[in-house]
Amino acid sequence: MDDALLQTRDERGVVTLTMNRPANFNALSHEMLAALQSALDSVAQDDTARAVVIAATGKAFCPGHNLKEMIATPALAYYQQLFAQCSRVMLAIQKLPVPVIARVQGIATAAGCQLVAQCDLAVASTDAKFAVSGVNLGLFCSTPSVPLLRNVPSKFAMEMLVTGDFISAQQALERGLVNRAVAPDRLDAEVEKLVASIVAKPRSAIAMGKELFYRQREMGLEAAYQLAGQTMAVNMMDPSAQEGVTAFTEKRPPVWPL
Repeated sequence: MDDALLQTRDERGVVTLTMNRPANFNALSHEMLAALQSALDSVAQDDTARAVVIAATGKAFCPGHNLKEMIATPALAYYQQLFAQCSRVMLAIQKLPVPVIARVQGIATAAGCQLVAQCDLAVASTDAKFAVSGVNLGLFCSTPSVPLLRNVPSKFAMEMLVTGDFISAQQALERGLVNRAVAPDRLDAEVEKLVASIVAKPRSAIAMGKELFYRQREMGLEAAYQLAGQTMAVNMMDPSAQEGVTAFTEKRPPVWPL
């Protein structure tokens, strides 16, 4: 239990990464960021992985960066390196070929809220609260604004960024930051519903779809349609899609290729 990040993997290929520094509320210290990066890199090389759940121990999900570490080294080069390290972790989440689900049991602030926004899906306990609160310390949450603005309508995102105020799990649900907001005792069951639905689908289709989803988001409409059409054509040639469509026309359940 001394590891900063606890890792488990079930027989379905579902990897759970649990941030395990409750004493500092699971802050994104150098240690935690390095552990997350290493774990995500391992999943990227695992062709049998099907989904990732990012969870946390203790009362908080993640408060963002470790402020004690940050203030101990007041140097531009240090801060540039720190935020680059964090950005690599966030990009690694997006680049994984499998969906990443945030299991949010408590507060998620600053880069912790960024982590939730960067995950493909998020399930929150109604005990959870969210904020990009760096502005309260004179530090605008610039890097958290990147995924936040890609999740939440712009005026809601700007309000969070310039006020630093908390929003509830229900507000996070209404604004699109999370997919589900449930009672604490239902959190694991709700995460499992998403996981079970994902692993019941062909891995190849999910991987192609996830890559397309994020690439086309940054494109103009015409280019997005071109990329989407090409992706669907390639997907249709995949044995899983061939089996799925054939099974549908034959009115039987599909038998996915291994």
